[in-house]
Amino acid sequence: MSASDEHTRWQLGRRAAVTAPTGNLSLVETRWTGAPADLAAVQADVPGTATVTTIQRRDISAGTVEHGIRVWDAAAPALASFDRIDTYAYDPAWVIEAQFVPVAGDRTVPFEHIRDNGGTRDLVVPGDIVFTLDGRDYRLAAFDDGGKLLLVFGDETNGAETYGSGRFLFVQRADDGEFGAAGTVVLDFNRAFVPPCGFSAQYNCPLPPAANRFPLPIRAGEKNVVFRDGFDIYAA
Repeated sequence: MSASDEHTRWQLGRRAAVTAPTGNLSLVETRWTGAPADLAAVQADVPGTATVTTIQRRDISAGTVEHGIRVWDAAAPALASFDRIDTYAYDPAWVIEAQFVPVAGDRTVPFEHIRDNGGTRDLVVPGDIVFTLDGRDYRLAAFDDGGKLLLVFGDETNGAETYGSGRFLFVQRADDGEFGAAGTVVLDFNRAFVPPCGFSAQYNCPLPPAANRFPLPIRAGEKNVVFRDGFDIYAA
């Protein structure tokens, strides 16, 4: 299968994932409950098309554990109004080889999040991603997202051609090294994707730190979520 065909398959997989009953488009509520919620009681109070799950986070000030719920609705307005994810054509020039350089211990980097009013949350960054592009050296911070390296980045297309708050990209190993081990990785920007907060206002996505903001346009990967009939996730 050609790289272009692989990319098409990835795009189809993305559409299937975001339109699933508990996909990005289906999230209609995130509610912080303090104590662990009674799921059975919450489930009885939502439509039959909805699913309730639990979520945890650290309080941004005290660092204590906060408990909450998420409600996913297979009949969500965003899902009903979804048309497509607008995407750049595949460009092999945006498949970049880099080196992952681990650091000792659990280093954290403060990431501002879209719904935290300028506050930051520390995320574990197990190493740096180092490469050279157009004669300029880059050292990026990708955090540990459940055993995968997730790069949150910005570039000059944000807000004009692509989602305004930046995009996400999973970092791929180019060797047989385990997670966190030094070695070669691949940044395939053709697989850059709109973060979950582009599909539902109920997410609190991390924003690109300064080191992850490219002073150039990266015209590869997903651009924006397209809805029919002027639907707006912030007005839903």
